Amino acid sequence: MSGFARYARQVVLREIGVNGQSVLRDSSALIVGLGGLGTPAALYLAGAGLGRLLVSDFDRIAASNLHRQILYRETDIGRPKLEAAQEALSALNSECRIECLAAPMDEAALLQAVRAVDVVLDCSDNFPTRFAVNRACVAARRPLVSGAAIRFEGQLAVFDTARGSGCYACLYPAAGQAQETCEEAGILGPVVGVVGARQALAAIKLLLGLGDEAGSLWLWDALTQRERRLRIPREPHCPVCGNSNES
Repeated sequence: MSGFARYARQVVLREIGVNGQSVLRDSSALIVGLGGLGTPAALYLAGAGLGRLLVSDFDRIAASNLHRQILYRETDIGRPKLEAAQEALSALNSECRIECLAAPMDEAALLQAVRAVDVVLDCSDNFPTRFAVNRACVAARRPLVSGAAIRFEGQLAVFDTARGSGCYACLYPAAGQAQETCEEAGILGPVVGVVGARQALAAIKLLLGLGDEAGSLWLWDALTQRERRLRIPREPHCPVCGNSNES
């Protein structure tokens, strides 16, 4: 299917229109992690008509993934996530070019990947990856949409130091962070689905210049449906984006 016919329900929105759809077609995103957050985000970005998606994940699909990682099917169990994701996303939208980063990335390779896109979505599940992605985004001056979820709790933060916001390290200093995993604490599938969808929404808004969410943190409790939005101040002495690190 070619042309804008498939995007008619988006194009009719005055905030998007034909010009906005052209912007999405010419835009690219890096998704780090194709789990509970990354799979809905990837589906919505491909469906929205982004021209290019870089995806990174080195795991294989397990049966325990299927209750929340909606890109995969039972027949995919045991397959590399990248392989199954590329197949499913291309089937959804053949106009979106899916590029798989099939090898673990060191800092230089990660920085190169970040520089090659317009926006980065951190859908990973561990602090070392999150800190590495943040450093690359600050160095490359690319906006970062960071999501996380555990149990019934979700959060999303948007960082864009090129526009004066703080970075992930301003919110979470690297030292002394304890890691709680979904295997230990549990996770309800729709919770990561909501956060991943909101990551895709935030990325689309960044690409189209709709609103200004940079430097904001959204916190959500799925049990009570309570949510809060906080501002993330830029820390002058942040080791990643602080004044002493500016060129």
